[in-house]
Amino acid sequence: MRFALMTKDKPGALQTRLDNREAHLAYIADTDVVEMAGPVLDADGQMCGSLIVLEVDDLAAARAWADNDPYAKAGLFSDVTLKAWKKVIG
Repeated sequence: MRFALMTKDKPGALQTRLDNREAHLAYIADTDVVEMAGPVLDADGQMCGSLIVLEVDDLAAARAWADNDPYAKAGLFSDVTLKAWKKVIG
Protein backbone atom coordinates (compact mmCIF):
# COMPACT_ATOMS: atom_id res chain seq x y z
CA MET A 1 0.00 0.00 0.00
CA ARG A 2 1.01 3.57 -0.56
CA PHE A 3 0.73 6.30 2.06
CA ALA A 4 1.27 10.04 1.72
CA LEU A 5 3.14 11.54 4.65
CA MET A 6 2.66 15.31 4.73
CA THR A 7 4.43 17.38 7.34
CA LYS A 8 4.68 21.02 8.32
CA ASP A 9 7.76 22.31 10.13
CA LYS A 10 7.52 24.30 13.33
CA PRO A 11 7.98 28.04 12.73
CA GLY A 12 11.64 29.05 12.76
CA ALA A 13 12.85 25.43 12.58
CA LEU A 14 14.87 25.61 9.35
CA GLN A 15 18.13 25.04 11.25
CA THR A 16 16.69 21.90 12.88
CA ARG A 17 15.84 20.64 9.39
CA LEU A 18 19.32 21.44 8.09
CA ASP A 19 21.02 19.88 11.12
CA ASN A 20 19.13 16.58 10.62
CA ARG A 21 18.94 16.48 6.81
CA GLU A 22 21.85 14.07 6.30
CA ALA A 23 20.39 11.57 8.80
CA HIS A 24 16.93 11.95 7.23
CA LEU A 25 18.26 11.24 3.73
CA ALA A 26 20.26 8.25 5.02
CA TYR A 27 17.09 6.91 6.71
CA ILE A 28 15.23 7.18 3.42
CA ALA A 29 18.00 5.31 1.60
CA ASP A 30 18.41 2.65 4.29
CA THR A 31 14.73 1.80 4.71
CA ASP A 32 13.99 1.44 0.97
CA VAL A 33 10.24 2.15 1.29
CA VAL A 34 10.13 5.71 -0.04
CA GLU A 35 8.76 5.92 -3.57
CA MET A 36 9.18 9.68 -3.86
CA ALA A 37 9.88 12.55 -1.50
CA GLY A 38 10.79 16.19 -1.31
CA PRO A 39 10.55 19.30 0.79
CA VAL A 40 7.63 21.70 0.72
CA LEU A 41 8.78 25.28 0.12
CA ASP A 42 7.52 28.55 1.57
CA ALA A 43 7.02 31.79 -0.38
CA ASP A 44 10.75 32.55 -0.05
CA GLY A 45 11.78 29.15 -1.43
CA GLN A 46 12.90 27.83 1.97
CA MET A 47 12.11 24.28 3.11
CA CYS A 48 9.18 24.29 5.53
CA GLY A 49 7.75 20.76 5.40
CA SER A 50 7.85 17.46 3.54
CA LEU A 51 5.79 15.30 1.22
CA ILE A 52 6.82 11.64 1.24
CA VAL A 53 5.12 8.73 -0.51
CA LEU A 54 5.78 5.45 1.30
CA GLU A 55 5.15 1.97 -0.04
CA VAL A 56 4.61 -0.28 2.99
CA ASP A 57 2.33 -3.12 4.11
CA ASP A 58 -0.13 -1.13 6.20
CA LEU A 59 -0.86 2.03 8.18
CA ALA A 60 1.01 0.70 11.22
CA ALA A 61 4.18 0.33 9.14
CA ALA A 62 3.72 3.83 7.72
CA ARG A 63 3.30 5.27 11.22
CA ALA A 64 6.36 3.41 12.46
CA TRP A 65 8.42 4.75 9.55
CA ALA A 66 7.20 8.31 10.19
CA ASP A 67 7.88 8.06 13.94
CA ASN A 68 11.45 6.86 13.34
CA ASP A 69 12.35 9.52 10.78
CA PRO A 70 15.23 11.59 12.19
CA TYR A 71 13.25 14.76 11.45
CA ALA A 72 10.40 13.52 13.67
CA LYS A 73 12.82 12.44 16.40
CA ALA A 74 14.37 15.93 16.32
CA GLY A 75 10.95 17.50 16.95
CA LEU A 76 10.92 19.34 13.61
CA PHE A 77 7.22 19.06 12.82
CA SER A 78 4.26 21.08 14.04
CA ASP A 79 1.82 18.95 12.04
CA VAL A 80 1.92 15.46 10.53
CA THR A 81 -0.73 13.90 8.29
CA LEU A 82 -0.58 10.31 7.10
CA LYS A 83 -3.17 9.10 4.59
CA ALA A 84 -3.58 6.08 2.34
CA TRP A 85 -2.84 7.19 -1.22
CA LYS A 86 -3.66 5.63 -4.59
CA LYS A 87 -1.30 6.29 -7.48
CA VAL A 88 -3.25 7.02 -10.67
CA ILE A 89 -0.83 9.01 -12.86
CA GLY A 90 2.95 8.96 -13.00
